[in-house]
Amino acid sequence: MAIPKREEKVTTVPDEWFAPLDKSKNEREAVVRPSLSYWQDAWKRLVKNKLAMLGLSFLVALIVMAILGPILSPHNVTKQILADQNLPPSAGHWFGTDDMGRDVFTRTWYGARISLFVGFMAALIDFVIGILYGGISGYKGGKTDNVMMRIVEILYGLPYLLVVILLMVVMGPGLLTIIVALTVTGWIGMARIVRGQVLQIKNYEFVLASKTFGTKTGRIIRKNLLPNTMGPIIVQMTLTVPSAIFAEAFLSFLGLGIQAPYASWGVMANDGLSTILSGHWWRLFFPALFISLTMFSFNVLGDGLQDALDPKLRR
Repeated sequence: MAIPKREEKVTTVPDEWFAPLDKSKNEREAVVRPSLSYWQDAWKRLVKNKLAMLGLSFLVALIVMAILGPILSPHNVTKQILADQNLPPSAGHWFGTDDMGRDVFTRTWYGARISLFVGFMAALIDFVIGILYGGISGYKGGKTDNVMMRIVEILYGLPYLLVVILLMVVMGPGLLTIIVALTVTGWIGMARIVRGQVLQIKNYEFVLASKTFGTKTGRIIRKNLLPNTMGPIIVQMTLTVPSAIFAEAFLSFLGLGIQAPYASWGVMANDGLSTILSGHWWRLFFPALFISLTMFSFNVLGDGLQDALDPKLRR
């Protein structure tokens, strides 16, 4: 007699029952996974800012073209060809020519060299002076801080254009004079930011511990205070560079900056302004375009860096 087979009943478990297990598994993996550092997390959040990355991409392309543009161009930046006066943009002259027959494309990228050099040099000098001055003032505090801040207020009250004109009389017009003029009072903003950050951070436990162990002041500022103030400092530098570029263009536009036959965006804008009514629009359009795009790119990059480096926005 055959024994009948026993039917086995299969019970299906809903997928929702496994959701808490998957969630706990993901949490365990998140704990095991190495956490991002401050700068890695800041870069990750900066990459997500499309406008800031667009500005960064333009600035990288601008720097590359400032280096390679005059080299790749077949035209010389100072060579005058009177037969090619005021030619419109064409295959031979992509940005046209000026009233001396000089190629505007070559002069635009040569002007980018000067503008970027002035901007980065001014930012670098402001960085060094502002960090030293603001760091010492904020860390020492008391009478030292009061005296150093009163000096800052006096320098801040000096008329900027008057300082430039006095330097032009003493040193003569030129690139060095512009850099000196931009940095005489340009470091004040950086010094105030560093001072404010140092005043806040110097009372933290790790700084007080370093003082207790007898660490020297210079080492505390270099190892403990400055690394924790780099976020606002970097943001301030991205705003200092476009301000210096615009100031150089403004001074050159007034005839107080770079002198002929060399080119800067301000000199080219000044030369092109007088001929725009005669239909030679390209002479003013291209230097004004690159000044505007450069200012815009640095500003959106600075805004993106401010959001990316703000500790309050970290998750």
